[in-house]
Amino acid sequence: MKSVLMVTLLLVATVLTISAWGADFTFTAIPDQDTTRLEERFGKIADYLSEELGITVKYIPVKSYSASVQAFKNNEVQLAWFGGLSGVQARIAVPNSVAIAQGVEDPDFISYFIANTSTGLAFSEKFPKDIADKTFTFGSKGSTSGRLMPEFFIREAFEGKAPREVFKRVGFSGDHSKTLALVQAGSYEVGAMNFKVWLKEVEAGKVDPTKVQVIWRTPGYPDYNWTIRGSVEETYGEGFIKKVQGALLNITDPAILNAFPRAKFIAADNSMYQSILDTAIEVGIIRN
Repeated sequence: MKSVLMVTLLLVATVLTISAWGADFTFTAIPDQDTTRLEERFGKIADYLSEELGITVKYIPVKSYSASVQAFKNNEVQLAWFGGLSGVQARIAVPNSVAIAQGVEDPDFISYFIANTSTGLAFSEKFPKDIADKTFTFGSKGSTSGRLMPEFFIREAFEGKAPREVFKRVGFSGDHSKTLALVQAGSYEVGAMNFKVWLKEVEAGKVDPTKVQVIWRTPGYPDYNWTIRGSVEETYGEGFIKKVQGALLNITDPAILNAFPRAKFIAADNSMYQSILDTAIEVGIIRN
């Protein structure tokens, strides 16, 4: 009887293990560019991680920054490529989740303020106060480089005034590519966007310098990160977080890195984003 029981328990344990490791490991990302580019970038990552981790890894697209945080909170995804702000929001929502990797450029990220050339605004090393009373578009409301940090510098330059008090009209484009398109088309006179997306759009021939140009570069701040739920080790075993981190840090394929674009990935931890949390509280995006 005892031997039958032992065999039964062994079979149950084996089935549970197979079930756990057979479960899809899913991830998402903030939609900071157009859908086609995101699918290309994260399709490559899904294939790479599937091979490195020995499990099925799937990318699940979302329509907004807030949706990426919500998917992480609801355990619809276990890993996410967040911006600095969305990463902080996700880790607050899911205790024990951790930032594990970032691009080598991400500890000192910057935003570009761009302007339609019809404004007559030109590049300046100092904050361009002449943007006051113009129309201005941020990116997503949840974007670090397209909203949080630009708003911080605007408030700093205009003695604590909120953007709606500084500009004639304020909008939120939804993503960096759309910010560029709106400012280039003249729908907004000025905007703020991720410098990486700007450079990528220049490379793709989508920036017309006769219509739009960079007028200011912000000081550096920490931004993008890969964040993972601490609970994944309950499903995939002890040490799984380190395994995922190692896989990300070991990416050398130029096709993957260029799609981000990042030169390589380096280790990250939650403490690196304390300044983002402090700024979000100061601006009023996160309530203390």
